[in-house]
Amino acid sequence: MAGGVCCQVDVHTVTQSSPSTGVSFTHALPQGSEVSRFSGRPTSLDDHSESSVNRSTGRKSLKDVHISARLMEDFLDIAKDNTNKNLETCGVLGAFLEERTFYVTNLIIPKQESTASSCQALNEEEIFAIQNQQSLFPIGWIHTHPSQNCFMSSVDLHTQYSYQVMVPETVGIVVAPSDESRKYGIFRLSDPVGMSILKECEEKEFHLHEEPADGSSIYEDCWNVYINPNLRLEVCDLR
Repeated sequence: MAGGVCCQVDVHTVTQSSPSTGVSFTHALPQGSEVSRFSGRPTSLDDHSESSVNRSTGRKSLKDVHISARLMEDFLDIAKDNTNKNLETCGVLGAFLEERTFYVTNLIIPKQESTASSCQALNEEEIFAIQNQQSLFPIGWIHTHPSQNCFMSSVDLHTQYSYQVMVPETVGIVVAPSDESRKYGIFRLSDPVGMSILKECEEKEFHLHEEPADGSSIYEDCWNVYINPNLRLEVCDLR
């Protein structure tokens, strides 16, 4: 992955671009490359096959979200040292909006404090500086579960709520390299059920949430996310 110096923010940042900075955020697809819908249950980082998706009439209309086909792979490379130490790593996703579609073009790795089961971003004003300067929407976040399965913990659900209440299309990506059945998931809180439960919950740390009375789930796989191999991703590592 090529690297270069990011000169657009007033913080010390190294930006990596894939493909190189010589191409625009979206560029011509290589022959045979196609944009595919996130399938919901991939078995590996290379499994991006399209699946049929049931959009129930109760779901609110959401804009589509395109993410780079390299996002999870590049993030795993960034998180490798922490993962080997059984520490979580987190990142923030920035996107631009064009014709009712969000394109995730920026992965920001903030300064952070990590344990085996948690990760806390520090100096969040640096994240806001990048987002504001490049007019990016805070479209979501990504983090590792270095030794756990691929799921959203109670703390993850509260983090997701803080994003999704601002931008309904927000995604929460969990990368779990040690989970043999599912290496990553792209999740969102169900709406209105999951959002209502998290809005009313005042618990902190890890805790149990009451199961929805109608038998539905608090969170679900994103059905409006597409894996886009012709989307350039920039990585700003602030650590």
